[in-house]
Amino acid sequence: QVQLVESGGGLVQAGGSLRLSCAASGRSFSNYAMGWFRQTPGKERDIVAAISWSGRTTYYADSMKGRFTISRDNAKNTVYLQMNSLKPEDTAVYYCAAATAVVPTTKKEDYDYWGQGTQVTVSS
Repeated sequence: QVQLVESGGGLVQAGGSLRLSCAASGRSFSNYAMGWFRQTPGKERDIVAAISWSGRTTYYADSMKGRFTISRDNAKNTVYLQMNSLKPEDTAVYYCAAATAVVPTTKKEDYDYWGQGTQVTVSS
């Protein structure tokens, strides 16, 4: 079992930045690829970014490339999502997730564990 707790969400103006953190506890964190997803009411939960267990391979959804950066610190059992140049359309609940995989995966179905989510609201 892996428990995931997100933090760092909040209200920010358009153009601003936020850094989300996801702290993991339980089984060995470095065995898991990690992902960040987001969801708005009535819509699917979509991939934002993902990172391999080593941190050497990353994936970003097209609309996040150049603005968001995913990283991880296996010594601290934590994965991060640095979000810059935020837009109102980035408003969502952001979830981190862990997958028993070596490479990053974009499919929700591949993720075994999920956090409770953290709200990000970007005002115009």
